[in-house]
Amino acid sequence: MRLIFVAALAFVLVGCATQPSLGTVDFPISCSRPAQVEFNRAVALLHNMTYPQGREAFQHVTEIEPACAMAHWGIAMTLFQPLWPTRPSPQDLLQGWDEVQKAKRGMGTQREQLFIAAAEAFFAEPASRDYWSRIRSWESAMEHVYRSFPNDPEAATFYALAHLAVSTPATARANADRAAEILASVLARDPDHPGAMHYMIHANDVPGREHDSLEVTHRYSEVAPRNPHALHMPTHIYTRLGEWDNVISGNLQAAAAALEHPAGEHGELVWDEFPHAIEYLVYAYLQKGMHDEAGAQVRRLLATRNLEPTFKTAFHLASSQARYALERHAWNEAVALEPREPAILDWARFAWPEAITHFARGLGAVHLNDERVTAASIERLTALEASTRTAGEEIFANNIQMLRLELSAWVAHAHGKEREAVDVMRQAAALEASTPKHAVTPGPTLPAEELLGDMLMEQGRTADALAAYQRALNFYPGRLNSLRGSASLQKELIK
Repeated sequence: MRLIFVAALAFVLVGCATQPSLGTVDFPISCSRPAQVEFNRAVALLHNMTYPQGREAFQHVTEIEPACAMAHWGIAMTLFQPLWPTRPSPQDLLQGWDEVQKAKRGMGTQREQLFIAAAEAFFAEPASRDYWSRIRSWESAMEHVYRSFPNDPEAATFYALAHLAVSTPATARANADRAAEILASVLARDPDHPGAMHYMIHANDVPGREHDSLEVTHRYSEVAPRNPHALHMPTHIYTRLGEWDNVISGNLQAAAAALEHPAGEHGELVWDEFPHAIEYLVYAYLQKGMHDEAGAQVRRLLATRNLEPTFKTAFHLASSQARYALERHAWNEAVALEPREPAILDWARFAWPEAITHFARGLGAVHLNDERVTAASIERLTALEASTRTAGEEIFANNIQMLRLELSAWVAHAHGKEREAVDVMRQAAALEASTPKHAVTPGPTLPAEELLGDMLMEQGRTADALAAYQRALNFYPGRLNSLRGSASLQKELIK
């Protein structure tokens, strides 16, 4: 038995030595040493949101030690993705519940029991309960773990993640501040903890925090230099700062790395981290006026087969094409966009991505005086907003409402209703300012204040248009259209 144990330990240690760095995780559990080594690696993958590979790593722990309770906890934890727009399928919920029951049968320490109970809070009643009820239950249970073990870095890190995950438009800044405070205490003890670094960047991806903890932003990709999400994640902050060269560099690396990490039961799919990186690339190239490079990335995405059929994939397919047309004011291209393409995706689950295409078509149609397409776009946006709000997805619904208001404002403007147009666009701007940016997107399809600036410029209200562009740049530094609009208006005022 001792020889088998030593051989297994040697195998795991040699295997881990060949693995790329993922940061430092030390999550003690009551399982064998070989299981512990692989478990730490699996948790590091989980913290880096490398969910398919994390699941494989936790499953490997069960092969090393079938009775290791926390390995089953880990598998369950890979079946939902806090902060991402993906929602677990009915099959995911059933599998997660089953893994939690296996974990409970092999429970170890009180600490482990609390972690397992927190996962159970999410997966309870797999045939019912909405996503937000589940995520709030998990956050409450993780707070209990954290309060029971306040000096445990994993309890603190997972609670901070959960606290970010339950953010609403009203609580986003307070939750980010609280999570950042907790994560700072973890990083003070372990500056290479991948979860604390990763979630700190998410906490700072809100207005007013983007300059905080920049050393963490700069270092995260170095701690996990071949992990797709770690390579991408700092670019959330670089996008907020308008540092387009850093956005481009990080996402070129992230896109390439994502292709090395297949998804699907048999590795048959392109992981949705690939389209995630591509949209950020498209966005950054457009802000530098590099239209050819942006177009090449859009075509690269559209030519990629076997994309993972998730919300993220649907969003980036729709959003990248819409951005490429709208940022260039290519109105004919915008009108030509096809909603719900490719048809192999289950678009009934992806209302916000579909809405982006309808908005792009409608805005293009306004500029081409095509009232039929414009009316159809507003009608569809209204329906998508209503269905999304009924489903309890407030942030998704708010984003669709912004698109509807922005398009309605341009319709009023086109009909000469200047005051109404400005009032409605200001409603969109207020809603945008009160709704936290979702992690799935580098920013609004088009900022409402920037659209207001365009509209006021057409109305000849130079000073008001300049103020709108400057407000847009305060929220989204370095946006090319706002910079150009602001510069042209300043020249006009000087004359």
